[in-house]
This record gives sequence, structure tokens and C-alpha cells, in this order.
Amino acid sequence: MVGPDVVIEKCDLFTGDWVPNPSGPTYTNESCPLIEGHQNCMRNGRPDSGYLHWKWKPRDCQLPRFNAERFLELTRNKAWALIGDSISRNHVQSLLCMLATVERPVEVYHDEQYKSKRWHFASYNFTVSNIWSPFLVKAAVFEDNDGVSTAEVQLHLDKLDKTWTDLYPSLDYMIISTGKWFLKAAIYHENDTEVGCHICPGKNLTELGFVYAYNKTLHYVMDFIANSKHKGLIFFRTSTPDHFENGEWHNGGSCPKTTPAKEGEVEIKDLSRILRNVELEEFVKAAAKAADNGVNLKLLDFTNLLLMRPDGHPGPYRQFQPFAENQTAVVQNDCLHWCLPGPMDFWNDVIMEMVVRG
Repeated sequence: MVGPDVVIEKCDLFTGDWVPNPSGPTYTNESCPLIEGHQNCMRNGRPDSGYLHWKWKPRDCQLPRFNAERFLELTRNKAWALIGDSISRNHVQSLLCMLATVERPVEVYHDEQYKSKRWHFASYNFTVSNIWSPFLVKAAVFEDNDGVSTAEVQLHLDKLDKTWTDLYPSLDYMIISTGKWFLKAAIYHENDTEVGCHICPGKNLTELGFVYAYNKTLHYVMDFIANSKHKGLIFFRTSTPDHFENGEWHNGGSCPKTTPAKEGEVEIKDLSRILRNVELEEFVKAAAKAADNGVNLKLLDFTNLLLMRPDGHPGPYRQFQPFAENQTAVVQNDCLHWCLPGPMDFWNDVIMEMVVRG
């Protein structure tokens, strides 16, 4: 007889399909006050609700639904953190909303810009932090909240961002990710010297390109983790695909789909594929070293899971009732972040299963 451990070993939680889920989400925008305005698609007037009635089903194994009470029991007296950019912030809201079905967390900390926050579940003495570090390395950014830049990012490829490394030893569980910010125009520094750039015409610097910076950064981050002797559980999450059609964020791109795609119907965009390839390459290099050092480093490869959900974005419903005044208003679409409730909630099912397995 095949033991259960063999079955578990074979199970790939990241290869699967979106199947109908008539029961719908475990929370709504009315039951959870923690959803930020831009992801609150129901409140903002998104007219269709079909996107809420699908669940992720791995092909070769059962994936239990997220059990908030059991999750809180497993993480009693522990500290979780989600470290990265606005996709991590999107995810922390999803996790908090699902946990809030058992106990409403209290916000106990935020930084000056309200970018990093911490919440506490008193009955379980459990904290969840969202740590804002979009590059994971030291960066000076010159842009407003709408992403409009006034100068290139100054990026130090050999200095980790203390925002997360200072907290790293005190965390029991963390999900680390980065990605899209590396596509921005940037000046690269190593040893406190400008070594090159990405998109900097007229600056008399070598155009090294974002892949150079992404490789260097992830290598440095992974090396730090693999050699850290950390005794917790560390997840590295791949970056997420966008679904802009007929343009991008800034020039009229939209995402009008209302149903999931089947595997193979949506092709990953070149830039997303390049980022993911670097992520997988650096993870594989670090994983062996981490294992040798007793560091529990695991991969969350959610790229394809979300690639099949072009229907899961806010689109024009990133703002409140965008067509209330004018049915044909031209509004900015968001085809990068995810509606809550929405497809991102199923990340938590997968993560819980991996926590349970240890």
C-alpha cells in the first residue's frame, strides 16, 4: 500500500484549473472592513459577480478550503509578514479578511506613509505585518501615489533594505516577493558608485537593463536568506501577471473579461515571463544552499494560477462608481491588482496546506 507521504510528495498545488464554486467567497466587502478602496470592486460598482464563483483545484490532489480557525491555532504566538510591493499589500488584505471571519484584528502599527502596517489577533497573540519594500534592496523613489515619476529610482543593488532585514530575525513566517518595480527607469549603484541604469537617456551611463538589476538583487536576497540560519518558514513568491489589453496602465489598457481562461488561452507577456525566469533561476540556486543550512525556504509559484484569471482585476472599478455621471467616461483601468474578494483568496488555501505540511 502506498503511504500518504508518497501521495503528498507527488502533489503539485500550483498546476490545476479554476472550477465552478457555487458557494462563493467566505467574506464580502460588507463583512470585511479591511479592503482598500482600489480593490473593493463590489463597493465600487462592478456589475458582474461571476468572477466570485470559481475555486482553484489542483489536478492531482485535494486542496482543503482555508480554515481560518485552524490557521489561527497553528500560528498562535507567532508573527507573519508579507514583504514586498502593492501585490503583497493586496494579499495581506485577502488573508486578514479570511481570518476576520473568526476574529477581527486590531491595527497596532503603521509607518508615516501608511505603507507598512501590523495587525494583532488578541485571542491568539498572533501578528500579521505588511512590510513595504518594493525592491527588497535600498532604493530612493521619486513618484506620487499614482505612480507618476519625477526622476529615476536610485537603486543600491548591494544593500538590502533594512525595512525588512531589521525585522527578519523576529518573524516566524514570511512571504517575500518583488517584481514589477524593476521595470521602472532606474540608476544602479554598487559600492556607492553609479554603475549603469535602465532607461536613462542623456545620463552618460551604461544601459544595463532591468534583468541585470533583478538578477543581482534576487541573488543577494536569496543568499541572505539561505545563509541566515533562520528557523521559521520562508516563502518566496513569484511575481504576478497583469492582463492589460490594447495598452498599458498609463495609456488606456483595459481588462474586460468576465470569466477565467483555460490553460493555454492566455499567453504570459514577455516582461512577466522574463521576471519569472529570473525568480525561478535564483530560487533554485538558493534552495539547495538553504537546505544545507537548515533554512526552510519554499516557493509559491502563483504565476500560472493567476494568469488564467483575466476576469479578477478591478479594471475601471478601482474607483468608486466610475460611470455614475457618464456611461462612456474614459477612466484609468487597473489590470494588475486583484478584486477582493477574488482569485487571490485561493492563495491562502495553498499557503495553509503548505504550512500544515511544514
